[in-house]
Amino acid sequence: MLHYHGTPITPTSALQELSGCCFCVSFAAPGDIVRCHQIGQSVMLDNGAFSNWTRGKATDWIAYYCWSEKWLAYPTTWAVIPDVIDGTEAEQDQLICQWPYKERGAPVWHMNESLDRLIRLLEDWPRVCIGSTAIYRVVLSSAWQVRMDQVWNELAKRYQRFPWIHLLRGMSCSGKRWPFASVDSTDIGRNHHRPLNSPKTMADRWDAIQCPATWNPKNGYLF
Repeated sequence: MLHYHGTPITPTSALQELSGCCFCVSFAAPGDIVRCHQIGQSVMLDNGAFSNWTRGKATDWIAYYCWSEKWLAYPTTWAVIPDVIDGTEAEQDQLICQWPYKERGAPVWHMNESLDRLIRLLEDWPRVCIGSTAIYRVVLSSAWQVRMDQVWNELAKRYQRFPWIHLLRGMSCSGKRWPFASVDSTDIGRNHHRPLNSPKTMADRWDAIQCPATWNPKNGYLF
């Protein structure tokens, strides 16, 4: 599992402590994008849809395309394809069709959408992100866990080896039962100032926690 540490991380000295890590830079707060490409192993470009949704703002997708183009020149950088929180499946598919950089992006499947759509995305794309909706906004809530178990039960019927699934805002699922390939979180950016925390120790702790490679089908159980 890869852990993408979300920015901004301030001051610059704190970000510099994370040299060699993977980073998530949001279009909604892109200030660390240059340095993350200077010191990071891989950079994930987040489209900012969730941040803007929480603020009641729309995202300028044309501007996001232009911003992404420059950074996708780095072969280890990839981008989250535009999505609409609580939008229809047709709206999501339309945004995917408009994405100009093909496999350098990853589409988002939202947890209130059909499992058939998730399977279709996994058949067409090398990497798929799972994202929240209003009802599943709280990662690891009871409703969230039940739905996620349904997802992996369905995938286990179809795959001997699971495809690359990235969980948006999912760092807290590190070490849990679901076989995610990568996750992201702004935990370090928000909490490294607290007593006994430091960016490096927090990153080392997260990066050392892995998810299982396989799935043990369950009817659903909660932490």
